[in-house]
Amino acid sequence: MEKQLWNEVTRLFRAGMPLRKHRQNFRHYASCFTAAAAVDWLHQLLCSNSNFGPDVTRQQTVQLLKKFLKNHVIEDVKGRWGTEDLEDNNLLYRFPSTSPLKPIPCPAPALGPGSIKKRHSLKDKEGFFRFKSIKRHEKDTQVREAQVQRRALTVEDEHDIWRDITLTHLQRILGLASLDEVLNQRFVNPQNIIHNMTKVNKHGVVTLDDKTNDLPHWVLSAMKSLANWPKYDSEQPSYPGFERDVFKSVSDYFYSIQQPLLTYELYELFINVLGLLQPQCERVAIEALQLCTLLLPPASRRKLQLLMRMMSRISQNVDMPRLHPAIGTRTLMVHTFSGCVLGSTEECDLDELLATRLVSFLMDHQQSILSVPEYLLSAIKDHIQYLLDPVCAPVPVFAFCRQISGAEFEQQKLASSQKAMEELLGMLLSDQNISEKDRRKKLKQFQKQYPDIYSRRFPSSDRESKADSRPKIKPPLLNIKRTKAFSIRN
Repeated sequence: MEKQLWNEVTRLFRAGMPLRKHRQNFRHYASCFTAAAAVDWLHQLLCSNSNFGPDVTRQQTVQLLKKFLKNHVIEDVKGRWGTEDLEDNNLLYRFPSTSPLKPIPCPAPALGPGSIKKRHSLKDKEGFFRFKSIKRHEKDTQVREAQVQRRALTVEDEHDIWRDITLTHLQRILGLASLDEVLNQRFVNPQNIIHNMTKVNKHGVVTLDDKTNDLPHWVLSAMKSLANWPKYDSEQPSYPGFERDVFKSVSDYFYSIQQPLLTYELYELFINVLGLLQPQCERVAIEALQLCTLLLPPASRRKLQLLMRMMSRISQNVDMPRLHPAIGTRTLMVHTFSGCVLGSTEECDLDELLATRLVSFLMDHQQSILSVPEYLLSAIKDHIQYLLDPVCAPVPVFAFCRQISGAEFEQQKLASSQKAMEELLGMLLSDQNISEKDRRKKLKQFQKQYPDIYSRRFPSSDRESKADSRPKIKPPLLNIKRTKAFSIRN
């Protein structure tokens, strides 16, 4: 996934970066560009790209260009790269003649043909997401249902139901043929899903059974102080820069955690959801992230909830003093905590930019994304209750239709409609709730609309209708008095 995105940015940069002739140290160099011009052009590209967004900073663009130089995407005009450094200045660089694209490994044979992992398998438009009827999880669910109904539900059975229904909904939203492309299901713990959906406080935040995994008291106090600034504690210190010290202590704690809040195991899943962060797919992206975050360990989900709530409140607090002399509060929030929210075990050239994009969306929609999806909770509980019902019906067996020819279809359609009209005629004749006058009126209308069916039921009436069908003499036309035409002449 990261290599595909790296290759995409590399191709766009090589294809669009303007090249021209420059002079440096009394020499002329053709088809090159300055570092500052490259920063300008690449920064504009990243800000307009849906995978990164407008929160990309110029300094992050410089860091990406340094990685371009390290990986020989670019080189200086003397052909040096790898150990060289790049700054936002007027030194000259060029593109090497060799291809800088990274090879994308083929999928393992065990995945089977046609299961190559694609970033763009996520549809760009919400209307393209559709439920695919034959899925591996649905088949497993049906098999388990048939087995469960022969015996009482065990704890393992209920755990399987929570996991399978959640993953089936997630697979449908992402529009993937299989979640194996983006998620190793060995890391999906159904107990995490159950805890995250059932053990929450009145604010929707996860509560923990083991308090040792919770945030330390001093961190919670510091986060509340920042989130409710300046109304949290009237006795808090008032020296200049106090809020900056508190903010730094909170950020230091989150970066001291062993792994990002979204965990290394779910990194690939969240990266794939980035393809949904489009304006027309915002609702789908929120629903997808809502389900993805249910897979987190409860301690990580709780920390993520409290962190996003704090970031959102600080960003919207007009009374909060500037926490950085050169960076806006919102931008500071996103870039400070993106690294402790999303990251991979292996260093990725685009980790920081991808994390910035995702964290920005999480912060803006944290209330919806980190809430319990009630529709999913109801579906799971109703399903378990159905299986616990001793008189529940057996699992339905789905039969597939046999394809027929067009002629057979027309024949069946005609026969079905004829039979339905014959039944309607019988109801008109046997209905005791209508008067004889209305019955004769309706029968006359039926005879007029469906003469063939009526004649089969009343053969004698057919001869009467033919006798009555003799030509009738039309009445003479009325004599129309011709009026004198009006003339303008005298």
